[in-house]
Amino acid sequence: MISMGLRFWKLNICCNERKTFRLHLAYSAIEGVVLGVLALNEFVFVKSLKGTNYQLAVLFQFSMLVFVLLIFVNEFLKRIKYRRKFLRRVGIITRLPLFFLIFFPRSDAAIDGNSYYHIIFLIIFLIYYLAALVINPTINLLLKTNYSHRNFGKLYSYATSLNKIIMLVTTFAYGLLLDHNSFAFVYVFPVVSVLGMISVFLLSKIDYTPPEQIVIQTTLMQSVKNSIGNMYRILKTNKPYLHFEISFMFYGFAFMISYAVITVFFYKQLDLNYSSVAFYKNAYNILSILMLPLFGRLLGKLDPRKFGVITYSAIALYLFFLMITQYFPAHFTVFEIKIYYTLILYILFHGLFAATMVLLWNIGSAYFGRDDEADIYQSTHLFLTGVRAVFAPLLGMFFFTQTGYTATFSVAIIALVVAIGLMIWSYKTEKVDNNI
Repeated sequence: MISMGLRFWKLNICCNERKTFRLHLAYSAIEGVVLGVLALNEFVFVKSLKGTNYQLAVLFQFSMLVFVLLIFVNEFLKRIKYRRKFLRRVGIITRLPLFFLIFFPRSDAAIDGNSYYHIIFLIIFLIYYLAALVINPTINLLLKTNYSHRNFGKLYSYATSLNKIIMLVTTFAYGLLLDHNSFAFVYVFPVVSVLGMISVFLLSKIDYTPPEQIVIQTTLMQSVKNSIGNMYRILKTNKPYLHFEISFMFYGFAFMISYAVITVFFYKQLDLNYSSVAFYKNAYNILSILMLPLFGRLLGKLDPRKFGVITYSAIALYLFFLMITQYFPAHFTVFEIKIYYTLILYILFHGLFAATMVLLWNIGSAYFGRDDEADIYQSTHLFLTGVRAVFAPLLGMFFFTQTGYTATFSVAIIALVVAIGLMIWSYKTEKVDNNI
């Protein structure tokens, strides 16, 4: 199937690059199933498990907060001699706990008053999200090492398109299943656990040979100091990258204060069922899939700061149209799916955001440095994601409980306008030197 896909795309690649692309595609396909299930995770938590608003914010916070630990992991990863074996162990340790959701209750009566299920659920997903500390920087390193600069953005966008196609099919099927049985997740997550381990195993088969044998000569504390020093050096000496990350802080703040609130908005304000939530997620993902190849090529030719203006504008607009839905609630229903007229524009701009952000967030940082430092740049990027996750999700939920939907979404939009202005100013005043 993957070989047929290579012929369909008529890719001019060979040898190790072709092998890498096949493994990357297989990994992306299986992760599409995993992410398709996780796409409804927050909604499952509030609708089926009856989690509180602040617990919901914590669940989302965990997915980003773990990146703070990259300050300890950066130097450690560089010293791993057998990185592929280590990657497999991480996959097993972080994916296996998902299997134990099979022991969760299967009725509302069993959930009511048993808040410890919420705590267990949060702990299981905290462990799951810890894998990103190793997997995300490693993906960048493996792909940057094996893909040519000419094909990097293009091949990445193709693999991401396949991932999203499978993700949207999974999300829709999972939504229908949950509407039939709101506790179906207890059967689905054990399967996801196994698939998650398989996908990491496939990723670990991508070739990687360290430039030299690495010998540990420093203590853990010295390694941490080195990690801080590398991050500080990059941010101090590479001004375009510093501006890129500052603008990402404003974007990330906007995204994080609004993300969990959107889940509450869908559940309490719009009274959506699982199928309706799956429809909105799938609709913008379909648009994202159609646009990804175009933007994959564009990112290879365009400074990420200019690219970021498109991304930030898209999220500002989708938040705006989501916000005004409460004032213009006209909608129609198709097969029990509630389709709001204003959310059609939300879908359009969310699709544009999804197509551009997946590229900008995952590989945008690699543009600013040398190929051999791609993992360091991405690790710094992810660490700063964790820094804003320390306060933004809970602050957003607190702000929402005090002021409501409109004020929360408006603050997010203002932060995005600031991020856009900074990107434009930086591009006009600072040029990128890839030899830094």
